[in-house]
Amino acid sequence: MTEHNNVQTLNQFIIQRQAEYPNASGELSRLLHHLGIASKIVNRAVNKAGLVDVLGAHGDQNVQGEDQQKLDVFADNHFISAMRASGECAAIASEENEEIIIFDDEMGRNAKYVFCMDPLDGSSNIDVNVSIGTIFSIYLRVSKKGELPTKEDFLQEGTKQVAAGYVIYGSSTMLVYTTGNGVNGFTLDPSIGEFCLSHPNIKTPKNGNIYSINEGNYINLPAGVKKYIKYCQEDDTKTHRPYTSRYIGSLVADFHRNLLKGGIFIYPNTSKNCNGKLRLLYECNPIAFIAEQAGGKATDGTGRILKIKPESIHQRVPFYTGSLNMVKKAEDFLDFFNNI
Repeated sequence: MTEHNNVQTLNQFIIQRQAEYPNASGELSRLLHHLGIASKIVNRAVNKAGLVDVLGAHGDQNVQGEDQQKLDVFADNHFISAMRASGECAAIASEENEEIIIFDDEMGRNAKYVFCMDPLDGSSNIDVNVSIGTIFSIYLRVSKKGELPTKEDFLQEGTKQVAAGYVIYGSSTMLVYTTGNGVNGFTLDPSIGEFCLSHPNIKTPKNGNIYSINEGNYINLPAGVKKYIKYCQEDDTKTHRPYTSRYIGSLVADFHRNLLKGGIFIYPNTSKNCNGKLRLLYECNPIAFIAEQAGGKATDGTGRILKIKPESIHQRVPFYTGSLNMVKKAEDFLDFFNNI
């Protein structure tokens, strides 16, 4: 972007949207503003990762038993700092921390919101320069203001989200988010250091021709998923098959492509991971909220993702999301083979 006269920045957009709601008092706007700042800091680190000492393993494992990368820890720390600085966040649930992080001060105790995040999704791709991202979700706390937040503040159905989104650090850096009134995308303009509205009111195609799944896991997949993959590979001009297989291995990158172009992302349960591998609270729920707001669909294979009542902050679920008709077709295959 070189022409800035008619560009709407993220902060301008947030303030404008706030004005549309008579009872809005600015807390969520401040939270989103600080989220944008942290995203720019992490983006700067990602872009110069090969020049400074932020590449490679950190030497620890997170609660999932996964090796932490240095950028994982960097991103986690900066988003935590940003949420604390906003004064509007009571607590955080992060992929990188076993327990919730509570802000035990006057501002934290009186804050209205809790924040869930995967600070750096796809971090196994960091060292090979593949697109990675941040996924986030915001809820109104259910505990009493003035008291310390609890895990119950986080164990809410995805339908209770007040905002959700992701940042993708790729060939360009984009922030995509929803507050339940459509999906909007903002591209970071390095010349002015601002996220600028580039993709207003995103609508995902109802049909697509991309399927995204790790086919290296084929032998461990449920029968319904195996049959759906074969369906995607069959030659049928009426339904524009065969579809194209595209799998990056970074949820944000795979979902973002399919959101814009049309497609389905599948990370099912397998014989090795019977509950699936993606986390409900800070991966599947926010992505599902965006998918639905853009006209798509998200399911665990048997029901709507956003209706699942979480039992723990790191709960895993199978995940199918993307273009409405593609997800429905996948569900048909799953239903048929589950009932044999």
